[in-house]
Amino acid sequence: MIDKVISELDFAIKLMTVPPKGNRGNPGEQYQSVDNELSTKDTKEISRLMRINHTGEICAQALYRGQLFFNSDSYIKTKLKQASLEEIDHLNWCDQRIKELKGQTSQLNPLFYFGSFALGAIASRIDTRFNLGFLEETEKQVSAHLDNHLEKIPQKDKKTHAILKQMKYDEQCHQKTANALGAKKLPSFFKKIMGLSSKIMTKTTYWI
Repeated sequence: MIDKVISELDFAIKLMTVPPKGNRGNPGEQYQSVDNELSTKDTKEISRLMRINHTGEICAQALYRGQLFFNSDSYIKTKLKQASLEEIDHLNWCDQRIKELKGQTSQLNPLFYFGSFALGAIASRIDTRFNLGFLEETEKQVSAHLDNHLEKIPQKDKKTHAILKQMKYDEQCHQKTANALGAKKLPSFFKKIMGLSSKIMTKTTYWI
């Protein structure tokens, strides 16, 4: 168990300093940059929104790692690991876009990482189907959150739109996978807690 804890700490540190490379190319690379045509206000706003998405992907990694920590079902573990790898792509795409816009990632990432890891681990310990229900609801809320950002970002910023649309597609696939594996519907109060936690994350990382 101690070795497992040390391994998780090592992963967390590397994730927030030198994140692992993803498997897929950035979907925004096919579009010509229009960053010099964006106003200073738009550039700052897009950068802040992508910072929120970047922290969301930090949280996603933590949730998956927490869910895998106690999971003993080999098939579900395989599916969770596959989804986790796709979320690494998302993390890198957000990081690249933030750098292109001369922005910064959130200083609160370590706090949200360990909080999300704890939530994932708790869900995993309660029940496998509850664990999957937690995953399904998380992806559902993330998809809605991405829709909100797609509405706010100027249409001419096709690079950012391409990234967020691919992220949304992946999140919806993860949601369907969790449902197909037997996700248990979560109590409404638990969904509200998740929604509140999400609001706290988005409000704080927008500024910090």
